[in-house]
Amino acid sequence: MSLQSKHVAPVVAALLASVSAPALSQDAPSGDAPPPDAPEPANVEGRQSYSAADFARFAPKTALDMLNNVPGFLIRGDQSGTRGLGNASENVLVNSRRLPSKSDDLRDQIARIPASSVVRIDIVDGATLSIPGLSGQVADIITRPDTFTGSFSWNGEARVHFTRPRYTAGEVSVKGTLGRIEYTAALANSVGGGGFGGPYQILNADRSLREIRDGKLVSEYDAPKLSVGLKHTAPNGAIANLNASYRRQYEDYTDDEVRTPVGGVPQFRDLSGRFRAYDYEFGGDYQFPVFGAQLKLIGLNRFDQSRFREEVVTTSSAGGIPDGGRYAQVVDSGEVIGRSELSWKWGVADWQIAGEAAFNRLDKNASLFDLASGGSFVEIPFPQGDGGVREDRYEASLSYGRPLTPKLSLQAIVGAEHSTISQTGPTGVSRSFLRPKGTLSLAWQPKRGLDLSFKLERAVGQLNFNDFLGRVFLDDANQNDSNFDLVPSQSWNVEVAGKKDLGPWGSTNLRVFYRDFEDYVDLVPLPGGGEGRGNIDRLRRYGFEWTSTVKLEPIGFRGAKIDSNVILQTSRLIDPLTGEKRQMDRLGYRVIEVTLRHDIPGSDWAWGAGFEHIDSTEYHRINEVGKETEGPIFDRYFIENKDVFGLTARLDVINLVDARHRLYRTVYTGRRDTSPVAFIEDQSRLIGPIFRLSLKGNF
Repeated sequence: MSLQSKHVAPVVAALLASVSAPALSQDAPSGDAPPPDAPEPANVEGRQSYSAADFARFAPKTALDMLNNVPGFLIRGDQSGTRGLGNASENVLVNSRRLPSKSDDLRDQIARIPASSVVRIDIVDGATLSIPGLSGQVADIITRPDTFTGSFSWNGEARVHFTRPRYTAGEVSVKGTLGRIEYTAALANSVGGGGFGGPYQILNADRSLREIRDGKLVSEYDAPKLSVGLKHTAPNGAIANLNASYRRQYEDYTDDEVRTPVGGVPQFRDLSGRFRAYDYEFGGDYQFPVFGAQLKLIGLNRFDQSRFREEVVTTSSAGGIPDGGRYAQVVDSGEVIGRSELSWKWGVADWQIAGEAAFNRLDKNASLFDLASGGSFVEIPFPQGDGGVREDRYEASLSYGRPLTPKLSLQAIVGAEHSTISQTGPTGVSRSFLRPKGTLSLAWQPKRGLDLSFKLERAVGQLNFNDFLGRVFLDDANQNDSNFDLVPSQSWNVEVAGKKDLGPWGSTNLRVFYRDFEDYVDLVPLPGGGEGRGNIDRLRRYGFEWTSTVKLEPIGFRGAKIDSNVILQTSRLIDPLTGEKRQMDRLGYRVIEVTLRHDIPGSDWAWGAGFEHIDSTEYHRINEVGKETEGPIFDRYFIENKDVFGLTARLDVINLVDARHRLYRTVYTGRRDTSPVAFIEDQSRLIGPIFRLSLKGNF
């Protein structure tokens, strides 16, 4: 429900992991023997299985519909900012294999699996599997082959205030087999944006009124994407995958205001932005048996080009010379990765040796302009925004997993990476790093219905190459300078999780976590008096996440359940400007989501209601402190019919209790640790009700 950011990230650094997916095929034409079918339903020790019949009351159209209704389970994408292809980090498998692409959103990939193809969904602790990197609760979607099937969805949205209706969100996908080849293809358009508006105040340091501002921000975003995948399974069990995608992105936004100073004449501030981008990815892997082991060779090539422009012009109702500026940038980025994985079983233990080489690049050209008295924009120097960054990275790892007892399993990974980061140009510098990494995971099932897990990880963070270079934000008159001394963060991560089956009452899952970062990347003061992205010596972050499903049949409310997710967390770092302890910027320290769903027995109807509350910490710049949120509570109501001419139709009504866009920032005349307050901006602006209609089905 949050608004698409006004400052669109100029580069979407999506990572594609072309890791082999399962062999799914239907009976082949005459003369071509079919590969083995998917496993038959079975209750495996250490797994909690849900058959297709368990989801019948929801009339699911896709595997995502089914997975969303697994009690106490929450889908997680890449939580660790994985560098390159790396080890597994998402908590969904298909036929006990990782999904074939990380370029697509995890939910989008699951939504392309028709519900009719799903035999069952197993919930298992990742540390018991022979897939390095997995821990905690993992969903394994077991499917059967399909000759041909497809699915489609459409989503429309209308808001009462500020924005135009959006009708262009949707997806069509197909999936099938031709002999030993399985194919998938999808054409989708993701939309985003939103709007808010209304009056707000600018205050003096003593909180007396300085200025009234009134206006609206409106943003529209579209991202059409074509994805295709091919998979071939040979008679000897060798599996080859090829994946490709091409996407374009379009965003336009305006943020126009009338600004009326106390005792002064109104001014008109017109701000507009435009973002255009395209990216493509090609990836593939080949897994084959070799001397009793399995060798997998993986390759990836990715390229992204984005163009961004923001322009602001302020004019006075009394006439005079307009004031304004323009910022523009063009960014090209790319990545080439090669990886090999040799896996084998020795007794009861699973082993894997992996090596990876990755070559990343980014080139950026930025321009800054002032509005001259004649009405034209005149370019001014902005060398901080131009330049390039290169990284050559090599890593190797060894993983080992085995059951220690019938109820206790161990998985361990030891590895290291060597990276060289270079700045391009005549004054370029080059630095090299050698960093250890690895994990230790334990999975324990002391009794049926209770699963406990522990994970200790040494991780290396992923750098955003845009952070090395300068950037201007015209709407709030801020600027990031370039900083080529950035280094990747490192962290010790500890996680303890427990899942308890509540029988007829549902399920609950508690995860407690602790993160201890070195060289954490954040805004820091830079030499010369400016600020930019840099490293903070240390950050600690810890908390818990509690996910539950409570079924209401035991109290007589047939077909009803309550799903909830609660995150409470805190953090601590030393402010790089003041030297005082504070929280990390923009941390969602309190997140509460609760939804009631009732599938009316004996009918195709369902209804529900819920709410979402997110509260976050302040952000800090060298000359300001602020807090930006939307809420405090978004309420949601829905009604659904699961058979409208074979389709599922759903209407959502959101934000009837008036959640608002809130921004409270204090701006100082200079450094916030030594300077007086210049002004205070106090926003509480209208978002209004949101209506969404969706249709989905299979063919």
